[in-house]
Amino acid sequence: MDKNNYVVIMAGGIGSRFWPASRTALPKQFLDILGTGKSLIQQTFDRFLKFIPRENIYIATNEDYVDLVKEHIKGIDDQQILPEPARKNTAPCVAYAAYKIEKINSKANIIVAPSDHIILDEDEYIRIATKALEFVDENEVLATMGILPTRPDTGYGYIQFSDHEPVVGINKVKTFTEKPSKEVAETFVESGDFLWNAGIFVWNVKTIIKAFESFLPEISDAFEEIKKKLGTTNEIEAVSEAFALCPNISIDFGVMEKASNVFVLPSNFGWSDLGTWASLFAEKEKDYLNNAVNGKHVMIYDAGNNMINVPDHKMVVIQGLENFIVVDTEDVLLICSKDEEQKIKEITNDIKRQKGSNYL
Repeated sequence: MDKNNYVVIMAGGIGSRFWPASRTALPKQFLDILGTGKSLIQQTFDRFLKFIPRENIYIATNEDYVDLVKEHIKGIDDQQILPEPARKNTAPCVAYAAYKIEKINSKANIIVAPSDHIILDEDEYIRIATKALEFVDENEVLATMGILPTRPDTGYGYIQFSDHEPVVGINKVKTFTEKPSKEVAETFVESGDFLWNAGIFVWNVKTIIKAFESFLPEISDAFEEIKKKLGTTNEIEAVSEAFALCPNISIDFGVMEKASNVFVLPSNFGWSDLGTWASLFAEKEKDYLNNAVNGKHVMIYDAGNNMINVPDHKMVVIQGLENFIVVDTEDVLLICSKDEEQKIKEITNDIKRQKGSNYL
């Protein structure tokens, strides 16, 4: 394994669209959503272990989840956990990781990836990731993996790529588009030159720091100021000071959409971001009535096209439902039309206003 290759797994989100299974105290990356016996973060960590040195795998997470990370990733060193003192989107998180890793290895090439995605074809994923690492090592570029779209999905961002291909299988990026309308998404897919934005990035540490200096100087200044304290007993306090100076902004909007040296690797490795119950439904095996079921004691009568997620110890009987999401936890039961899933966020906002945060 190349000792200059690193990974930063982003694991600080709360997975609100997977409510009520995903909660503030135990978000979806720490759940066995797929019923494999491993949480999503464990699956992600194990995937990177196949081609990245264990000591080079870092996990960026909210400071409230540090103990959960240690529980799920046994034996991980404290220095490999990057506790974020505030939720300020992905740019400050990426900067924290970059400045810390650069202090350890100025030649580092870094993959930044979410902790809660599905990758069905791991061999192809490793091939693409390795190719990207080699490309950023030899060129001053920012790379990302784009997924060949299978449908005009309006829940994903899109990447338009050009014919310029400095290396076979790697294209220059023309534009980024956030979650388009259905009509626009249909034209994107029909055109053949748009990809889904998977939020997986690859770069050399010096290249990304230079990009921060150019496009987000307030963030680079904040971390340059505390750089000497990274890796010391003063790191947590220093990072808290830096985060206080950082804007709430994504790495996509803050850097990738502004830079001119961005390239994409069109990919097809069985990817899903598992962003919603509907996306989990799409990935799960179905029964003969097209129900996707998590739960050992579920009986179904005259019901089809449902996403059912219930505790293994509970007997649940579903009769007559069509195209619904049914999620049961110890203290919350959600029954929601799959077609109205986008209202879950609105529902959780109402709960917070009317009932407080105990159920969130």
